[in-house]
Amino acid sequence: MSADSDSKIAWHRVQLRKNRETLKVLETASFTIGDIASSGRTHRAIAELKRKIAESERCIAAHERQTRRPLATDFRSLLSVSWSSWNAHANDGR
Repeated sequence: MSADSDSKIAWHRVQLRKNRETLKVLETASFTIGDIASSGRTHRAIAELKRKIAESERCIAAHERQTRRPLATDFRSLLSVSWSSWNAHANDGR
């Protein structure tokens, strides 16, 4: 993964990694230990983490659609790209 010049996107990438790890721990604990006593609280925490993960994924995907060039160079892939919305000078401050 490359470094992000946009601090908002970098923050979302860090939060995404952190929230995925926390979600993994919570889901594993609820299956291995059992979640009888605090099931409502744990389920709410899991739902909130999934919401945050989805929000970060949407933000990162939107940023990548705007800034990334197409990776494939075959003619068919290049035809499917919307070149009118891609700006080659988006990140050099002009």
